[in-house]
Amino acid sequence: MEEKPKEKTIDYLLRSTWMNVTKMYNEEAGKIGSTMATGFALISIDPENGTPSTALGPKMGMEATSLSRTLKSMEKKGLIERKPNPEDGRGVLIHLTPFGQQMREFSKSVVLGFDEAVKKNVTPEELRTFKKVAETITELINSKKIYESK
Repeated sequence: MEEKPKEKTIDYLLRSTWMNVTKMYNEEAGKIGSTMATGFALISIDPENGTPSTALGPKMGMEATSLSRTLKSMEKKGLIERKPNPEDGRGVLIHLTPFGQQMREFSKSVVLGFDEAVKKNVTPEELRTFKKVAETITELINSKKIYESK
């Protein structure tokens, strides 16, 4: 008797899709000597006013240690500079250098190119459904409704 192929779990689909997206972004970033993490950081930094370093981690969904390493590398490459936060003497604002601005535009074009490619290949209805499912998963996780004790 032939065994039916197992249906992939939602978790598997999310992980494998994100791994493929990560690989694609890193390949594109690698063409200009960068990484996906650097690209996301560039996009997350306010190009005019800078961004408090403490706000970047949560904005990017990155742990402080990884973010610190990424920012150090970005500073070495001349993409960013740290300046004291005039509104908080203890805090630091991360500002893009002119080179950082240029690389930010490249990163934005990569993300928008991916968006456009997906939109050309799925219907608006499919995209709305995908977004709704993603939002529902996030809400379930954030509200602790998945593994709450009974």
